[in-house]
Amino acid sequence: MSMRVVSVNVGMPRQVETPRGIVLTSIFKSPIEGRVAVRRHNLEGDRQADLSVHGGPNKAVYAYSSEHYPYWAEQLPDTDLPFGKFGENLTTTGLTEEQAHIGDQFRIGSAILRVTQPRMPCFKLALRFERADMIKRFWKSGRSGIYFAIVQEGELGSGDEVELVAEHPARVAVADVVRVFKRETTDQELYARVLEAPISGSWKEDIRERWAQMVLTDAE
Repeated sequence: MSMRVVSVNVGMPRQVETPRGIVLTSIFKSPIEGRVAVRRHNLEGDRQADLSVHGGPNKAVYAYSSEHYPYWAEQLPDTDLPFGKFGENLTTTGLTEEQAHIGDQFRIGSAILRVTQPRMPCFKLALRFERADMIKRFWKSGRSGIYFAIVQEGELGSGDEVELVAEHPARVAVADVVRVFKRETTDQELYARVLEAPISGSWKEDIRERWAQMVLTDAE
């Protein structure tokens, strides 16, 4: 199955009223037409509101699979689900968390992106869906989406092929990281490979801690 971009989505920070007060968020993204420049840590016309948890060199571009949308349409039948609903910059087809491996590099248009980590959902996803249970639903689904770093600047657009240009030898899928983090497996070999993969963020520290707790629990 070919891998392609089916929608490019961007959005600028906006203020949203919540019970906690005014929150600045960029999770509201909309599809755009034409070619988009990929520069430094963003797509042109897109900006992250809170760089402590979004954006930066290792979360420059977020992709979500169009194959996940039917699942969510079934789970949330009364919810409008245009592409970009999950705050993704790129809605793709043929590229899921099972097929994307940490460290793999993909050419899209004239840009090259490197897979860095899964997405850990935050409360802004619940704001976007206006559902308090959305974070739990998203995490339980295993459909995390894929974060990328920008290796080579360029431009891309809807319809572009997503071409694998460099495979990382560890072959740790984004889905593997989520499974190991959630302790859905006790595969020690996979655990070791996940810790060797070039995952950005605090995933490795959190995984070590969670697996240490699991060992202690089993020993009791």
